[in-house]
Amino acid sequence: MADDIAPRSPWAKNGFWAFVCGGAICAFGQLLFQWYSAAGMSENDARATVSVTLIGLVALLTALDVYDDFAGFAGAGSLVPITGFANSMVSPAIEFKQEGHVLGIGANMFKIAGPVILYGSFASAVYGAVLWIFQQVK
Repeated sequence: MADDIAPRSPWAKNGFWAFVCGGAICAFGQLLFQWYSAAGMSENDARATVSVTLIGLVALLTALDVYDDFAGFAGAGSLVPITGFANSMVSPAIEFKQEGHVLGIGANMFKIAGPVILYGSFASAVYGAVLWIFQQVK
């Protein structure tokens, strides 16, 4: 019954725009990489700087309430891993900004980021310990 009432999704159009917008984000990342490489950065430094630039840009656009409009248009194309991750990290904090800087943004910014940071820190400690053990065995 719900399927009969729900409007049909234009999947071909949505898929096309997701592909175009996701590709544009990736092309922009590649453009940044080429620009940073031409500025004299090593390949690893340029890659890291591209990631930081994209995260910072999406965080700023999310805070300015621009990225959500883009995501509404781009659909799944806006979920290119690094930009979707940055948006999901900033969104909870922005959602609670009317409660103030400390109780709103400060208390809620780690709702999603907290588990990611915790797991990343724990996993890196475990991997480091395993590497250290295997280096001692040699």
